[in-house]
Amino acid sequence: MSPLALPPDMRSRLRRLSLVPRRATTLTGAGAHASRNRGGGLEFAQYRAYERGDDLRQVDWKLYARSDRFFVRDAERESPLALWIVIDASASMAQTDVARPDWSRFDAARRIAAGLMEIALRQGDRFGVVVEAGDGPLIIEPGAGPRHRDQVLLALGRLHAGGVGSWARDMAAFGGKMGRSDLIVLLTDGFDEGCIDAAEQLARSGRDLCLIQILTADERDFPFDHGHRFRDVEGGAEVLGDGRAMRDDFLARFAEARAALDARLDALGVRHAAHFIDQPADQPIRDLFRTGGRR
Repeated sequence: MSPLALPPDMRSRLRRLSLVPRRATTLTGAGAHASRNRGGGLEFAQYRAYERGDDLRQVDWKLYARSDRFFVRDAERESPLALWIVIDASASMAQTDVARPDWSRFDAARRIAAGLMEIALRQGDRFGVVVEAGDGPLIIEPGAGPRHRDQVLLALGRLHAGGVGSWARDMAAFGGKMGRSDLIVLLTDGFDEGCIDAAEQLARSGRDLCLIQILTADERDFPFDHGHRFRDVEGGAEVLGDGRAMRDDFLARFAEARAALDARLDALGVRHAAHFIDQPADQPIRDLFRTGGRR
């Protein structure tokens, strides 16, 4: 299945989630924030199939009488919220697990991005994407509606992780486009110091930033029992060693590095969650927006 195709069970779980900015109380309008969403909006947008939980007052009963199917009239109202999904596409994001070489950190990031867009689409919020890769950033400014989503997914489907991002250089290209009331979700493995510096810069500027650290199951479990060659795909360094002898030291240093990153993010008030690529892609979204994420 394509990383941009959402499994039916994931779609079902996403329907129970909302993207709520920290500054929701400062935004006016119905619900968590005024949005281009279902309900008593100002302008008719489109019909869509009825979903469990929809207000029955929005069902078009005349259309039901003609088609014998339930459809809901979506209306629009302007939203002050824009969701920015920032994806790290450096070479380390191409890392896969030994048990599943066809699924990388970058694949997981794209599926998480597709899930975030699905929620934003249902809420009626605008959403845009920044992909930071070795050859420069791809910037798709926020838009709304199914057509915009399809255009973003088409662009993401063409991309591959590679190279080393130039975050300090490229922040000038996309950072200024992000409004103070926008919600930013950064998808990264957290191993690029330039990426984390950019996250800190966004957080210090007052932006509402969330970070999802995407990691492999091999990093969590270190399932190597014999001789193995470990290679830094960005720096090129290689280490040849016995997996069983290296396991305890690796896991200790890995836990230490994760704790250090968590502490940096906590100090800036950045909501964050971890995602291992053998887990459902909606798990970190639920961790961030159902329970508020780690602070």
